Amino acid sequence: MSDADDLEDSSAPLLEHLRELRQRLIRSIIAFIIGIVAAFTVAEPILQFLLVPIEETLRGLGDPSPTMQYTSPQEYLFTLFRISMVFGFALAFPYIAYQMWRFVAPGLYRKEKNAFLPFIVASPVMFLLGASFAHFIVTPLAMAFFLGFADVSSIFANLISQAVDTPAGVLLPQEGLAVPATDEGMRITFFGKVNESLAITLTFIMAFGLCFQLPVLLTLMGKAGLVTARGLEKMRKYAMVGILLLAALVTPPDVITQLILFVAVYGLYEVSIQLVKMVERKKVRELREAGVLGPDEDLYDFDDDEPEEDAKA
Repeated sequence: MSDADDLEDSSAPLLEHLRELRQRLIRSIIAFIIGIVAAFTVAEPILQFLLVPIEETLRGLGDPSPTMQYTSPQEYLFTLFRISMVFGFALAFPYIAYQMWRFVAPGLYRKEKNAFLPFIVASPVMFLLGASFAHFIVTPLAMAFFLGFADVSSIFANLISQAVDTPAGVLLPQEGLAVPATDEGMRITFFGKVNESLAITLTFIMAFGLCFQLPVLLTLMGKAGLVTARGLEKMRKYAMVGILLLAALVTPPDVITQLILFVAVYGLYEVSIQLVKMVERKKVRELREAGVLGPDEDLYDFDDDEPEEDAKA
């Protein structure tokens, strides 16, 4: 009888945790839906903002009035809905993170809470930095690389210069410009689809935003003792190969864009090593102050000498 009572008592906290988890998940889903609705109201301006790199590239190549098209009735609506999903989650993320934190925090000690909380704050900040880097630097380079093959500049320069003087030609319905007949082959130009162009932009934003999480992830793992600075230093050559493969997968096949991604991510890897070293030195200082380690004892093998104040501690 007592065994049954013990089993029933042990199941009660589990049921309470499951109820609390369900409640916080429901709140998070409601916040996500609200974020989607809020983002949908400004989805068109967001779309225009995301397509700015393509617009500026086309204008730079000689297109006087860049245009985008969609080829199915529902395509534009689904494009706006995709934007609403992504940015709605971004709007709701602080509240969702707060709900998850409230669920996990009661099981942590005060010291663990103080150690974990900065990483929750740093994660969205680093994602925003990565997304901004992708939108303002990487995407314009990628668009210039892709669209440069079409030789758009010569096409539209020819249209503008000969539209007024050409008596016989073909009228373009969109512009009303006269295009002289030519026997030089097919004229190739760019008519971008909204959803495909947006997919490229969002891919860069998500890829760089996630890559910029590297310092947060490795520092958190170092704080938990899962990695060490010395181990990360030994893995440098493997990290370089992995970053090169990542650059080849998520960027267009041009050397400049791949080099930018490699330099950015590898720089973050080196920053992560220094952050893990700081975590390790702080841990050693605390253990020495607590008397667990002696003045000459250490837990880690640092390449460089510790600062003077650390050695004295």
